[in-house]
Amino acid sequence: MEETTTKSLFEQNGGTYRKQSDYLIPNLTFPKSEENAIGIYGQRHLNFLQEHRRLTYINLLTRGELNEYLFKIDKQARERFCRIVKRLKTTQDITEQMKADSPMEWVKKMNYIRQQAEEIILNELIYI
Repeated sequence: MEETTTKSLFEQNGGTYRKQSDYLIPNLTFPKSEENAIGIYGQRHLNFLQEHRRLTYINLLTRGELNEYLFKIDKQARERFCRIVKRLKTTQDITEQMKADSPMEWVKKMNYIRQQAEEIILNELIYI
């Protein structure tokens, strides 16, 4: 009598197994993706995903899209930060002349603007 073995859905889709002791373990690999350097905003968003959006994190990781996603978030956040700082400098009339005439006041105001921009970035792009 012939023994019939039915293939699992995993095997039907081209998956293979390896035998380890008495168990069949699926041979899983992550898709190859280009590694991009992730900056501070990408790292912060990664931590947020790992702690608060676990399913999204796992989905991006297993599809091999996590690095590219974090790279895009980081790039978008840095660009937005620069635009916000530039806009706030203009609206608050912070100029190079002020920098030359009153450097301590200029530093104080620029630090405040950077803090404002950082808060906006974190709330709009990173912790969502």
